[in-house]
Amino acid sequence: MRLSRRGFLRSAAVLGIGSVTTGAATYQYGRRFETGWLDVVRVEIPTDDRWAFLEGLRIVLLSDFHLLPYTQIDFLRRAVAVAATLRPDLAVLTGDFVQQRADTIFDLAPVLASLEAPLGTYCVLGNHDLWRGRNTVRQGLSGSGLPVLDNQGLLLAWSGRPFYLAGVDDCWSGHPDLKAAMAGCPPDTPAVLLSHEPDPADEYARDPRIRLQLSGHSHGGQVRIPGMGSPFLPPYGRKYDMGLYRVGDMWLYTNRGLGVSVPIRLNCRPEVTEIVLTGTAA
Repeated sequence: MRLSRRGFLRSAAVLGIGSVTTGAATYQYGRRFETGWLDVVRVEIPTDDRWAFLEGLRIVLLSDFHLLPYTQIDFLRRAVAVAATLRPDLAVLTGDFVQQRADTIFDLAPVLASLEAPLGTYCVLGNHDLWRGRNTVRQGLSGSGLPVLDNQGLLLAWSGRPFYLAGVDDCWSGHPDLKAAMAGCPPDTPAVLLSHEPDPADEYARDPRIRLQLSGHSHGGQVRIPGMGSPFLPPYGRKYDMGLYRVGDMWLYTNRGLGVSVPIRLNCRPEVTEIVLTGTAA
């Protein structure tokens, strides 16, 4: 997403936010206030008979950290502390850890590693991570004990029964391989899939084992116009840009992210997501 201050003010006037003066005031609000106004979103997802044993599983989803220059480590530290109070069973981090420099991961990864969950904390990489240096970002995460699922998966257990957690590579600039990611998943085992971008859900939902996809990437557009949505959505984040969707027999949730790629949010607060599986659907 590329949105300058001048571009936002021009778009604000066109979209009916108001005059340039009002647009400037709105911009200052969005830059100075809403970017730091954390929103904790609780999402309840019903299961069906094939994965009803996962009832009660609590997953915390964080995404799109974009550390520096606009998103500061103190804000991300606060977001992780809030996430920790939710006492997740499983924590997942869906990419774009860095913004301009890959080596900032060495400051961020220890903060993320403080988010403890009994089943572990797992990551996938996003397009910015690949653009700035895949190996460096991966090294920083792994060095802090945060596994990166790069077209990989593993079996976890809940209520004494197995489920599968898989992660695919970034679809914009990487090489996602769903077949490889799901290779270790038995036929009757439900899977949760981590994908930085949400829009490949139409393809991923064809695998009947995948019951839930968790993504980020879009930031919700960062700027949302009531009744219109966002005009500033990135590739692979335009169809399923924020919130909960049903894609075939699979659920998809797109997190709005914590950080920003341009220094503004409007009607689109940074998000910590608490996902609770609620048992058999009616």
